[in-house]
Amino acid sequence: MANFKKITEQPSHYDRLEDMEVGELLKNINQEDQQVALAVREAIPAISTLVAKLEPRFLSGGRLFYIGAGTSGRLGILDASEIPPTYGMPHDRVIGLIAGGDRAIRKAVEHAEDDMDQAWKDLSAYGINPVDTLVGIAASGTTPYVIGGIRKAREEGILTAGLTNNPGSPLAIAAEVPIEVPVGPEFVTGSTRMKSGTAQKLVLNMISTSLMIRIGRVQGNKMVHMQLSNNKLIDRGTRYLVEHLQLTYEEAGIALKKYGSVQKALEALR
Repeated sequence: MANFKKITEQPSHYDRLEDMEVGELLKNINQEDQQVALAVREAIPAISTLVAKLEPRFLSGGRLFYIGAGTSGRLGILDASEIPPTYGMPHDRVIGLIAGGDRAIRKAVEHAEDDMDQAWKDLSAYGINPVDTLVGIAASGTTPYVIGGIRKAREEGILTAGLTNNPGSPLAIAAEVPIEVPVGPEFVTGSTRMKSGTAQKLVLNMISTSLMIRIGRVQGNKMVHMQLSNNKLIDRGTRYLVEHLQLTYEEAGIALKKYGSVQKALEALR
């Protein structure tokens, strides 16, 4: 891996950043960011392949795991943590793991990403098995923690995908479904929390959102299984019922409280 040439580590197209005015800095960062969505678009066939393979596994009770280190690990945890409130899924169906454990979410853990065997140990604590799916996330495509986990999971017959910003990387080679999103050098050389991280967030959004839609957690364009965990979500659910059942706002609120979810209220009152 030492000889692998990483696009993500190539020098920025910009120099003397410290001499730029704030407006110029922001304009140039934005200019670079505009390339991200276009790069993600090129990866749609690979993302589609993953979701098509993932869907039947998930419907049969399988889980979706994300593993990563640093920013990549945090983005996987972020995506996983948003599935229960948004789609009403149990917390143990989409799981994000980060090198160094939960303490690494807020503070870097030295050398945690360099252990090739630790990811499999972390996954084994969850009883990962062939009905599950594992997505390894690494901008560089060379993170030992992620590569080791993906290689072992694939040996065990688990569906694997590798999300990376360097084509032809060891991670892409190790995974059954490589998802390669080359966004080019970062505005600040090597700062992959920028364009690479943005690309990863977009791809993770696409994977989990399309999966939730495919398994029936969305009706029309509404999140009918969302958890009613705050006033904003209760108001949103009430308005959904007003729209679909032609109830008054007060009637809809009473129905939502009675049935506990938009979906259950719709099923009972239609």
